[in-house]
Parts: sequence; C-alpha cells; structure tokens
Amino acid sequence: MSEETVSKEAVEALYRRLDEEAQGSGYHLNPDAEFTRALVESLLVNEARYGYWACPCRLADGNKESDLDIICPCDYRDADLNEWGVCFCALYVSDEVLEGEREVASIPERRPPVAERAQHRSGPQAPTPAREAPLPVWRCRVCGYLAAREQPPGVCPICKAKRDRFERFW
Repeated sequence: MSEETVSKEAVEALYRRLDEEAQGSGYHLNPDAEFTRALVESLLVNEARYGYWACPCRLADGNKESDLDIICPCDYRDADLNEWGVCFCALYVSDEVLEGEREVASIPERRPPVAERAQHRSGPQAPTPAREAPLPVWRCRVCGYLAAREQPPGVCPICKAKRDRFERFW
C-alpha cells in the first residue's frame, strides 16, 4: 500500500476492526461513518508512512519513540473523552456524544510541546517501593492498566494498546 493510495477494502476492514475493539472495550467510534472512515484512512496512510498509527490530526515526526504518545489510541484519549466528549481527532466519542446528548466541538491540544515531552521521558521515575516487588509492574500509557509480569503484555486487555505503549511503572 502506498502513502497516496489506500484501498477502500483496507479502510473498511480496519474500520470494522476498530469498531469491534472499541465496543468490546467500552469505547465508541464517532457515529459519523464517513468522517470516521476518513480518519481510518489517515491512520493507514500514517502506518505506510511511519510504520505506526500516528494520530491523523497531529504532526508526527516519524520517530516512533518520540511519537509514542500519539499512536492511536493516544495517551490523551481518555482525558479528552472525559472532559470534552471526544478525543482530539474525534475518532472516539463518549456515550453522551454517541447518544446525541452532547455536541462535538473543537477541543484544545493536550499534548505538551516537544521540550516538555522530552523532559517527561527523562524526568522523575515511579517511587521505589518499601520492598522490591517480585515482578516488574508495567503501566499502559493509554488507560493506566497495570500488569505485574516479566514483560509487558502484547496488547492491553482494557484498551487494546500495543506492547510499546507500556512503560515500566515499578
């Protein structure tokens, strides 16, 4: 698949997959199917371009490590849904938006500037426990799910984020 051309079949297959995963995890895709399919197409374009689903409404720099926070579903999705009823790109919507009880409006960018993101990645670490845990604890950067195991899960059982979205918590 090239950057410029994404097949309608690929868009439809990913649309169905994302909708199924969202529903299975308590989330909802935007009910405007045409708009949502355009976002899904953009995810596929970004996957071809960068190798990952960078948010279609943000500028990715093509470095996966520095773009981890904006790989769909992004780190800001849940906070945006709670506060505004939609995520930044409006791919995901809250129950209120889905049921027509809340209007979708533009929301401010929650992602910090580049300098702050760099500081966060190298900034303070989780507190050291009074005694060492027998296993490391991994935290999903998207939804906060915690898993105590040798390695992070391949996919978050809550929000379906991939392994690279987990960070060592403890």
